[in-house]
Parts: sequence; structure tokens; C-alpha cells
Amino acid sequence: MSSAVLGARDLFQLVRKGIDPGAVSAHVRKPFRFLLCGDPALVAELRALLLSGHPDSAIPPEAAACLETISPSATSAPPGEQARAVIFLGRRGDFAGADFSALSPLSLPILGVTVDPDAAPIGPATPPIGGAWAEYVVPSLTPQALRSRFFPHLVECARGVEIAVGRALPPLRESVAAKLTRDAAANSLKVAIASAVVDHIPVVGLVLGAVASAGDMVAITGIQIVLLMHVEAAYGKDPDLQRLWKLLPVIGGGLGWRTLARELSGFVPVAGIAIKGAIAYAGTIVVGEGVTFFLEHGDHMTKNDAALLYERTKSDALRFARELIAKFRSRF
Repeated sequence: MSSAVLGARDLFQLVRKGIDPGAVSAHVRKPFRFLLCGDPALVAELRALLLSGHPDSAIPPEAAACLETISPSATSAPPGEQARAVIFLGRRGDFAGADFSALSPLSLPILGVTVDPDAAPIGPATPPIGGAWAEYVVPSLTPQALRSRFFPHLVECARGVEIAVGRALPPLRESVAAKLTRDAAANSLKVAIASAVVDHIPVVGLVLGAVASAGDMVAITGIQIVLLMHVEAAYGKDPDLQRLWKLLPVIGGGLGWRTLARELSGFVPVAGIAIKGAIAYAGTIVVGEGVTFFLEHGDHMTKNDAALLYERTKSDALRFARELIAKFRSRF
């Protein structure tokens, strides 16, 4: 089937065959735990913050169970199979004097949050790995102070259960959506580059060009629809393919960008591969951030805001695409 004749309805019918709402529901139910320790008052404050935002202020029991208070010096640590990170809370100087040796068998990342009213939010560039620790200094335990580094890094520590984290802990939803969007965009970029490479290998392109041309559109649109479902699920909405029809205008922009990328790649063989991948990446970013904006504010992002977001993302995507192409060339 030629991509030129694929309309929105055709694409939806094609991609829905590979979309399993049950898989999204399974992600929602994945178990996880964050272990809290340190200053009892700060532990209670962070716990209350992370559990806030549920409808009618009714905290589901399974959400409350995701946050477990422990003692960092306990002789017997809780099982670590579901635990994703240890969060230590203290005031100035507390983190430096804490003893985490009893927790070392868990091999969990330890995120130390130091509350210092006189300090500006600061933290490491990357989250700690299992068995390591890092300190995050914030003036207060507010979403504004924690969103710069701590919330995104906590979500990074919950790789594989991000949707369940967003469902259970509403203040983390925006950070969860951002990570899901970045991951989906990276997958879209890889699909677009793979398709463009096929198009520029004469023999393979001659045999598979038409299939790849339609196939990458279906694959990338499928990635974007699954992304929409995942973000919605993180925001507490159950999977509903019919509701996606209301969100198809958000995806529609991405279809136009991929068409442009395909045309450009035909005129500029090498650079076109990077351009095609970059536009697929940026288009997916716009889809993810667009639906996140809608769920956060109850309205769609304006065309001007979406265009600014796309242009801002495109340069990063082009750099990422060129790096992938360089790696590809180095192997052949």
C-alpha cells in the first residue's frame, strides 16, 4: 500500500491491529515501591505531597502502599524486588552523616533530599545508579522546587514502571509524561532512520522501498498512538481507542512532518536521512507534549506554541540523528 493513499482512518485501522489496550492496563498495575527514610517530619511532608492530586482527595490504598517508610540503619532491609529507589530526607548536614550500609544489599539508588530554605534548587546532572547516592538541595518540598532535578531523576529510577508511578503519584505525572515522550521520540527517530537507510541502498530500496515508505508511517504513527495511551494512563485514564479519535488532530501534524522529511531525504541523500529522523523525533515530541499540555490544562497547545516546540526540538533531534548515522557508518 502506498503511503500517499493512507488517510487518517486507514492509518488508524492499520496501527490499532498492533495496539493492545490490555498491555497498557498491565503497565498500570505493575508493582513498585519508593522507600522513604530520614527526618520524620520531612518524610511525612513528602509522602503527603506525592499522594496528593487524586480525585476527591481519596488516596487509593495501592498508591499509599507504594511509599514505604524505613530506617536507613535497620538491620534487616525490606525485599528489594519491587523497590526502585531510597529517598532520604534531611536538613542541612543530615545527608553527610547518614549511614546507608544496612541498605547496600538492596543495590538501590539513594536520592538524598536536603531541605535548606536559603538554598536554590540544585542536584546532579544524572540520577545515581544502583548502590550509589546523590544529593538534591531544595528550599522546600514543593512541586516547583522538586521538578527541576529530583522528580525527573526519581522517574528515571522507575524505568519500566513509569506509567504505574504516574497513576499512583499525581505530582510525578508531568515528569513521567516527559520521559515516556522522550523514549517514544527516540524510537520514532530510529524507525525513520532505518527506513531512510533502506531507501538509499539501491538494491534494498528497489525491492522494499514502497513497503518501507508506508511501513515507517504506520510504525511511527503506532508509536505516537501508544504514547498517547501511555500518557493518558499515567494521568489516570483507562485505555480507550475510541477516545483517540479526539486526539488525532495532535498526530496529524506529525504526518505532515514525516511527508516533508521523506521528500527532503530524496533530494539530499545523506543529510536527508538525518532530516527525516529529526522530523520524526520532533513530531513525536510535539505529540507527547501536546497531550501532556491538554491533560494538565484542559486545552490544546496553540499552533504557535507547537511550532516553537517543534523548532526547539528539531536541532536536538538533528544532532541525535547525526550521531546515530556516525555510529552506523563506523560499523560498515
